[in-house]
Amino acid sequence: MSSKMGATAQGGYAVVSTTPENDPYSYQVGFGNRFASEAIPGVLPSGQNSPQKCKYDLYAEQMTATSFVAPRAQNQNACVCSTTLPPNLSTLFLPDGFTKSAHQLLTKVSINSPTIQIATQLAWYPFDLPPDSSKVDFIDGLKTLAGNGDPSLREGLAIHVYTANQSMENKAYCNNDGDFLILPQQGRLDIQTEFGKWVACCALLHSVLLMARPGELVVIQRGMKFKISLPDGPSRGYIQEIFGSHYELPDLGPLGASGLAQARDFEYPVAHFDIDQSPWESEVGGKHFSCKQEHTPFDVVAWHGNYAPYKYAMEKFTNVGSISKDHIDPSIFCVLTAKSKTIGTPLADLLIFSPRWDVATGTFRPPYYHRNVATEFMGLIYGDYGGRSDEFAPGGASYETGFCPHGVSYDEFKGATEAELKPMRVHEGTIAFMFESSMMFTLTDYAMKRTGKLHEHEPKMWDNLKGQFLNHLDQVNSDLKAAGLPPLGPSGQT
Repeated sequence: MSSKMGATAQGGYAVVSTTPENDPYSYQVGFGNRFASEAIPGVLPSGQNSPQKCKYDLYAEQMTATSFVAPRAQNQNACVCSTTLPPNLSTLFLPDGFTKSAHQLLTKVSINSPTIQIATQLAWYPFDLPPDSSKVDFIDGLKTLAGNGDPSLREGLAIHVYTANQSMENKAYCNNDGDFLILPQQGRLDIQTEFGKWVACCALLHSVLLMARPGELVVIQRGMKFKISLPDGPSRGYIQEIFGSHYELPDLGPLGASGLAQARDFEYPVAHFDIDQSPWESEVGGKHFSCKQEHTPFDVVAWHGNYAPYKYAMEKFTNVGSISKDHIDPSIFCVLTAKSKTIGTPLADLLIFSPRWDVATGTFRPPYYHRNVATEFMGLIYGDYGGRSDEFAPGGASYETGFCPHGVSYDEFKGATEAELKPMRVHEGTIAFMFESSMMFTLTDYAMKRTGKLHEHEPKMWDNLKGQFLNHLDQVNSDLKAAGLPPLGPSGQT
């Protein structure tokens, strides 16, 4: 028998999605469902989670993501049956156990981290891919740009970018701080977790084998081991990490049962396990600790529960908006949200801007000039997003702190105020995203000094936005006189 073998479930108990011809994986569908999946039939214990003896002498383990006494609707857990000792336990029997790793690349933003607060707008040109002369895997290539809070306080978030040119091979990673929301921008990510396999794809690969659809997001929750391979070579993308809660679908309110992201479009892996007794290395958390073990961590033969990684193809998003007049707030573009400890206020939202119709009558159609309580971090997966000053390109980013005034360029403003308002398609061939938070961000030393891509928004984009009110002073005074009010003086004062 080879030391490396694998087996994958061919179904399970849940509905399995129809995948593209060249996608080798199957998926269970339905956001937050309680799934059950077996790579070998009959392995899951019947009617219980902890039998005296598991079939084939497998080991039973439970992973809990919420308090044991959380309300049923919020309670998240998963029960797994694995071929070897639960990986975290097996490391205790190794000579070195967990050791502090020299690989300290992430900076989870906190009051103790070297961070900077910025009051203006910032932007980054597309982040460079690693040079061919170096070997950088997904974990090696993670860099933190911004965030707030502290993982030890279970409140806050961090925003990272990754650039990589090497698969992880016999190395796994486990983030014990928070949930990763990953947005590939260039190059597919072949992701293996304890729960199975699936592939996330960027949007630049329309002509190659699409094992997953363009513009996907992937969520890998806290405490789950994973490895990432790069089937298309160098890869780049964005990550939002949340410390205090888990992502959920936003409430739909007056929309009723449909609209925005549909629960049925979220896909979860089916059980897959490897038999691999070659050495493996595992790394844990933003303050990295590493250990070595004598077998693969991906040995779960069967699992059930509602705490599992998932993906979503963002072009499936159902856009809603005004079909009469006026501009609706950007909350209508929310795909996923995560609650903060303040009732009614999100810790983090993921918004996307994708192809849709714009038909509002008598309405300024681009984003209006605004100051938000929210902090905004924006990136571009593919396509064009006009009206910005920063040569906004796929793989780059922009940032506006809370209450920082911003909006479209003068050219965009002028065009929108003079255009004939016919039904029109907007953002064709484009997916842009925004990480939005109710909390203020601080920026890391890496983001401000070491990327080589930082620049401020070009303020000249607004040079022609002059005050035009006084050009209409004669008409204003005529209207005031007709209303029985005193006229304005030459300077516009009464």
